Amino acid sequence: MAFQTSFTAPHYKAAQAGQAILDAGGTASEAMVAAAAMVTVQYPHMNSIGGDGFWLICKAGEKPIAIDACGAAALNIDVESYRQQADELPESGGNAALTMAGTIAGWQQALTLNTGNHTLNALLKPAIDAAEQGIEITQSLVDASEKTFSRLSHLSAFSERFLNQGEVLKVDDKLTNQPLAETFKHLAKAGLDDFYRGELAQQMADQLAEAGSPLTLDDFHQYQATVSTPLTVDISKGSLYNLDAPTQGLASLLILAIYDRLVDQVTSEVEHIHLLVEASKQAFIIRDQQITDPACLQKPLQEWLSEDVIAQCAANISFEKALPWPHLAKPGDTVWMGATDQYGTMVSFIQSIYWEFGSGVVLPTSGITWNIRGKSFTLDANHHNVLAAGKKPFHTLNPAYAEFNDGSRMVYGSMGGEGQPQTQACLFSRYIYQDMSLTDAVASPRWLLGRTWGDSTNNLRLENQLYQQHGATLQALGHDITTVADNNELMGHAGAIMLGQDGKVIATSDPRSDGQSLLGENNDN
Repeated sequence: MAFQTSFTAPHYKAAQAGQAILDAGGTASEAMVAAAAMVTVQYPHMNSIGGDGFWLICKAGEKPIAIDACGAAALNIDVESYRQQADELPESGGNAALTMAGTIAGWQQALTLNTGNHTLNALLKPAIDAAEQGIEITQSLVDASEKTFSRLSHLSAFSERFLNQGEVLKVDDKLTNQPLAETFKHLAKAGLDDFYRGELAQQMADQLAEAGSPLTLDDFHQYQATVSTPLTVDISKGSLYNLDAPTQGLASLLILAIYDRLVDQVTSEVEHIHLLVEASKQAFIIRDQQITDPACLQKPLQEWLSEDVIAQCAANISFEKALPWPHLAKPGDTVWMGATDQYGTMVSFIQSIYWEFGSGVVLPTSGITWNIRGKSFTLDANHHNVLAAGKKPFHTLNPAYAEFNDGSRMVYGSMGGEGQPQTQACLFSRYIYQDMSLTDAVASPRWLLGRTWGDSTNNLRLENQLYQQHGATLQALGHDITTVADNNELMGHAGAIMLGQDGKVIATSDPRSDGQSLLGENNDN
């Protein structure tokens, strides 16, 4: 069968880079690496090769494969010194750059598992050109510049790279990153492993040490991305897949499994929203009690997807009253992208530096911004996510994949920290259960329980159109309601690609982003 190709991304330049590789006969993983490189240039506030990534590679007729490209805390970190300095981990600077970057190792692993004929130079060239020539400053980037100014502007390398003469970015500004372009050129020539065990690794380790990071060259040398079997759960519509620990993939699967068990009782849009919000609460309670470094789990996360657990969660939900909230919520921002190639291989991919611009540590020679994923740890010695040497932090990242009973398949996901599982459930349920078009399922007004990137409130936020329609009824059910503007970036940047049994594709990206979804040039839709 000839499969139609497609790519979707939250920035149109990344979508174009990925689709160009697909049009040239490339694999879904090759297209994703090209787009992943490009999006680090175009959306530097959302992600970087100094961050982490997770993959689901889903070949036609085969079980999906997961790649965990999550970095761990520094091997020689002195946890007591952090406790002596403050009650919380730092939010900027070198001592906040305390976890390894896994993104590039994930790219390398994905290209090994889903190999093609494109050279690294061909995959990285669009990103190189964009970094050299400069990018269009989007409103998303302007907003991030304003939000992070007080937190990061005192860092000289950050100010030089991501501010305009010490001031916040504006839409008409031009942003180049020649050092990052040179880094991509070097990786294209030396190979991706050079990031961890070559000249680039030594350079980055030296500059991280100068910035005050606990990471050393040993952390680079010992890092490997891992390949694993994803979590899965069966529902009435088919089989769902997501990432295992340390991600919140379990929560994403639980929400939909709980919803699937109760959806026949839903008689209105308000009940649809209420049920998904209450299912999210049940899933988050389990998530926050259980998910940590895979080596520190009480039991395998797959066991939390049993019929008994799902049934109990469903039994805990009342259609007449909301469960009191909030709980401790996780912010974060990132990018999700999806691809499907001519071979029927689909990729669901996500990469991130956690908060906007990560730790703010910009390595001057390489132009790489380092992540702040270490903020997912706690200094509480009795907590399962306590900071420890060589330990992986809890991750909000979780790319999703579904195989349906009729043979169709879908990759989908979103940025947005706490909002990722909720947005996944929203778009999935609208499309699969409510028969919305894929475009409307993503674009229609959404809600968000708890915190997301760039925000610290914990109530149930509704985009204004949804608030006008259903806010009063949801409030009467006991939800703590507030409203935000329509098409609000706080609701995440969602996207999806649906590959039908006939090999044809439907794809969409989120109007809340600067994204685009593209279809193969040589196929009809």
